[in-house]
Amino acid sequence: MATEIHAAHRETAAPATGRPTTKRPAMPGLLALAVLLLVLIAAPYVLYPVFVMKVLCFALFACAFNLLIGFAGLLSFGHAAFFGGAAYITAHTVKVWGLPPELGILLGTAFSATLGLAFGALAIRRQGIYFAMITLALSQMVFFMALQLKFTGGEDGIQAVPRGHLFGVIDLSQSMAMYYTVLAVFLFGFAVIWRTVHSPFGQVLKAIRENEPRAISLGYRTDHYKLMAFVLSAALAGLAGGTKAIVFQLATLTDVQWQMSGAVVLMTLLGGIGTLLGPVVGAALVVTLENYLAATNLPVPVVIGVIFVACVLLFRRGIVGEIAARIGSKRP
Repeated sequence: MATEIHAAHRETAAPATGRPTTKRPAMPGLLALAVLLLVLIAAPYVLYPVFVMKVLCFALFACAFNLLIGFAGLLSFGHAAFFGGAAYITAHTVKVWGLPPELGILLGTAFSATLGLAFGALAIRRQGIYFAMITLALSQMVFFMALQLKFTGGEDGIQAVPRGHLFGVIDLSQSMAMYYTVLAVFLFGFAVIWRTVHSPFGQVLKAIRENEPRAISLGYRTDHYKLMAFVLSAALAGLAGGTKAIVFQLATLTDVQWQMSGAVVLMTLLGGIGTLLGPVVGAALVVTLENYLAATNLPVPVVIGVIFVACVLLFRRGIVGEIAARIGSKRP
């Protein structure tokens, strides 16, 4: 299943022989990143800060998922476990244990990384639809644990989580302070993904995605690379989930249910699998539609579904993927 979804979004594979080589990002890509950074810095002065913070949290979540499917070729239907699991750990440690927000987020991220290691060790033994179904089953186990365990609050979740003071100095109850903290977290996570993709490790992941038997024949222990990619993706998803718990001051079952895993797949597909900016655009589109359509009588899932079908038919590579392909085709 992952092969079919990814087929329309393939990038240039690593060389057939020798070690994969890194490529410098093109100037249009750097220009797009610079423009995005300027837009994000100015965004809270134009838009509602909490709305933009939600976009950033889900954008990081989608980027983490895209690292796994877009560059390693592994389709996971269980990323809600990492996102929501970190949200619960962060919310509990900050509210009940009284830890500062930065430590709560770090503990949530560490929990997701550990969970990713356990899930990945089991899931990477299979490929394709079997891999996806294993991740979904494991994620559902986390959902039922969140429903039954006392510290999670059951159906009520963990509410009224204090934002606290970052490093004991910055008051996160102030919207602008919270926003720029979330922006810093997003930029950190995005930088980690960018560096990973443009490193020799990232090139090996692309080689595995394109032709795993050939990568094995070149001497790469592909299971180790896939497991490392899975853990890194889980950790970054946890970073997004923990940050989201501080922003909205709650953690609920919505964060760990299977629909959250489906939403991040939708965001990535809309933006463009295998592109760095695609998940950001896809997350912004989905969150914006959910936010503004909620005030209308229109059925939000139906509208988003229609837009998704239209994008799949018109932009097979996703919005950013299609734009990048057209710009590349116009080069001499």
